[in-house]
Amino acid sequence: MRKGLALVSTSLLAMTFSQAAWAQEAVGDEADRASSRDIIVTGTKIATNVQDVPIAITAVTSETLETRSITTTADLGNIVPNATFRKGQGVFGPAVSVYLRGIGQTDPQFNGEPSVAYYIDDVYYPFLFGSQFDLLDLERVEVLRGPQGTLFGRNSIAGAMNLVSRKPSLSEATGFIDLTVGEYNRRDVRAGFTVPLGDTLAVGVSFISKKRTGYQEMLDFSCQMHMNGTPELAGTFPFQTPETSYGGTRTPESCVIDHLGGEDTRAIRGSLYWEPTSNIEVSISADYTDQNDEITAEYIFDTDYAQTTTRANFVTAADQFSIPGTPFRWDNRFETGDPYKTYDNYCDPFPAGTLIPGNSYYNGSLFKGGICHGNTVPLTNQGVQGKVVVGVTDNIDVTAILGWRSLDLSFGAASDGTVLNDSVIYHEFHESHWTGELRLTGQFDWIDWVAGLFYYDGKADHYGNPQGVRAGTQRFQNDVYEPSALAGYANFVVRPIDRLSVTGGIRYSEDKKGVYFESLTDATPPGSTTFVPSGASTVFDIDIESSRWDWKAGIDYEITDDILLYASAGSGYRLPGFNVRPSQAGQEGQIPGEALISYEIGAKAEFFDRRLKLNMAAFQMDFTERPAGYTGQEGQWNDNLTGLVAGGSTVISAGPENSPFSNSFTTCRPYNAATDGPPVLNTTPDQGVGVACVARSFSYAVAEGKIQGFEAELEAEPIDDLILNGSVGYNTYKAEDATQRVSVPDWNASAGIQYTFFDDAIAGSITPRLDWFYSGEIYYSTLEAYMESTKQEAYSTFNGRITYKNDDHDFELALGATNLFDKFYYRQKIIFRGFGLPTNLGQPAPPQEWYLSFKKRF
Repeated sequence: MRKGLALVSTSLLAMTFSQAAWAQEAVGDEADRASSRDIIVTGTKIATNVQDVPIAITAVTSETLETRSITTTADLGNIVPNATFRKGQGVFGPAVSVYLRGIGQTDPQFNGEPSVAYYIDDVYYPFLFGSQFDLLDLERVEVLRGPQGTLFGRNSIAGAMNLVSRKPSLSEATGFIDLTVGEYNRRDVRAGFTVPLGDTLAVGVSFISKKRTGYQEMLDFSCQMHMNGTPELAGTFPFQTPETSYGGTRTPESCVIDHLGGEDTRAIRGSLYWEPTSNIEVSISADYTDQNDEITAEYIFDTDYAQTTTRANFVTAADQFSIPGTPFRWDNRFETGDPYKTYDNYCDPFPAGTLIPGNSYYNGSLFKGGICHGNTVPLTNQGVQGKVVVGVTDNIDVTAILGWRSLDLSFGAASDGTVLNDSVIYHEFHESHWTGELRLTGQFDWIDWVAGLFYYDGKADHYGNPQGVRAGTQRFQNDVYEPSALAGYANFVVRPIDRLSVTGGIRYSEDKKGVYFESLTDATPPGSTTFVPSGASTVFDIDIESSRWDWKAGIDYEITDDILLYASAGSGYRLPGFNVRPSQAGQEGQIPGEALISYEIGAKAEFFDRRLKLNMAAFQMDFTERPAGYTGQEGQWNDNLTGLVAGGSTVISAGPENSPFSNSFTTCRPYNAATDGPPVLNTTPDQGVGVACVARSFSYAVAEGKIQGFEAELEAEPIDDLILNGSVGYNTYKAEDATQRVSVPDWNASAGIQYTFFDDAIAGSITPRLDWFYSGEIYYSTLEAYMESTKQEAYSTFNGRITYKNDDHDFELALGATNLFDKFYYRQKIIFRGFGLPTNLGQPAPPQEWYLSFKKRF
């Protein structure tokens, strides 16, 4: 790592000093030009120029987001070093998986905790659900990398994201409308205005509507088999719609019944800004989002057909559609051969109460079968928040912040990608919370300080209905979560001598999460209309608590007015959780929390009359506690918990290979009577022979491990109107028990270039821009059998845009394209086969998409 860091640092320094050939003589407006590029951030709770903050922080203005085609938080990872932000996989619902410096979370359910703290105008947002915020009417986005345990505290072990909205103007009435059309019938409308109501009061309103057809086609399976000339492969499986049905001499024009990956979102935000006196500011805002996006595109890229063609439940269910001479089977007939086409319809093909002889799932129970939830994800997200800032003196301010937010969503998912569903899963989440903060800040010549109190209280309800055809299980899940937090913190920056600053901070946090968890396994007798839970159901009521101190210490020195060097150390944490997906009783274990100490050195520099900015940092994060996990299987309890269910598997010891835990847990392999002997059913789930198995996730705490890395960001204007951007990030994980990390690349990078041509003949300017984004290879499984076959190879993508700006009438017209060269890659993958299921699914990224936008300012 040190050699790599030295090489990169040397290259960057060489590039820096080679810029001398670019620099021009300073002109009269050079200071104004440089000043216009300054970004003031509030990530340290005190407004400061980003170049003067001794923290690795990426600050991006709304204008930059627009020109780089970044419209949601899921896209931000493209331009932030050591960041991976991706739209959630279908099975994880409407969320964003967020990683900074190699630490993050893919699963957004309330049992776990995010590693990056979201703040919207200083108000804490606690979950990943609903976090794919449209970047509506923002002034800027701040991404702080590394643990922010003292200022942000709760779940900021990897960093924090601060979304800062635009304030209504007291000086002038302004407005805009932005219309975009594009590929896949894209129709976006953004509009807003701000109006001063006197000298001290202003209001603003902004609105967005986004509509786009999904880029993956959902095909009627039977229609497509007929269209392919192989109707026998469809057997008697029914057509899905009248439009895609074959009948008589009718031939459908298309077998497309719907799409996946589309958008359908509306949001509105209103804000009020009031300055009743020169030392008081009041900001109030409210927002509402109504979203009904389509489920993300998903594609089967790997299937274990040995399971699908030999398991009794699969075979007997498929036989319901067989015709003489051609058995209907779950085989490669369900592979479309095109990642932008799928046969999945998220519907169980059998109605509730279906009885199939020899099938332990479709046993006639009224509560099994019949699930059909469609292909959209309804979500509403609304909130109200207010902030009051009172200047007690010229140097001391008191800030009070209060916010309320609620979230309601439902979504379905499947684990197989076919019309013969191994599992159709339905979830509902309803959540609301209050958050508040009282802060005292002071700014003097020799010291800046901030002290505050933080409060959070929420409640969430979850209903889940996962079915498992393969294992013959059906569960009904009702959970209640009641999290709360209290914290106090203090942070200071002392300047004992000119150009030298010393930083210190401390925070005490108390977090609680009350959990009532109920996962009832269906044991309803055939024909019964009353639900009967199995004795293997899982019910528990627990309180998860955590209290801790966090600290930070640092020093920085300004070599010149334009070069800042800094070093810091600090702690951060993430709260413990619990297993939210138990397959049976005994799997309700708590998941350990996570804590670390981070060490960082960095430099921020500007050269050539501030035409070149270069920020660099190197870091090491030492874990003092971290959770590790292993995905395996165990024997399936019978309904009375007196023994195991007979089946074709044998439980064996297992665990992460090449680690001290390689035999600490279990999984299952096929039962072999010749070598295993007679079945053993009257035992515990970790000792069965000739038994049925269910999925099991094992969690355990590890104290050792570290992440090392570096990152750099560059912005340059070598000549007037030519702008260059670049970033690079690298991080690696090291531990004695280290297995391959999943969901995060070691490397990521970006670069962009634009040049503005001015011409009086067109009454304005034309700006072409090209952006490059790079991701290193990503692994999605720690199991050796799947590591190489399921990884995403390193890839590059490009965005392009040409913007015409008219100065006389103040409008812009832009033509652009995302994924300009139509690169195929997977945004995410989920390895269901690691859970003993037959398929692995991937989320293909959108192909090339063009757009045309018109923006008018008033």
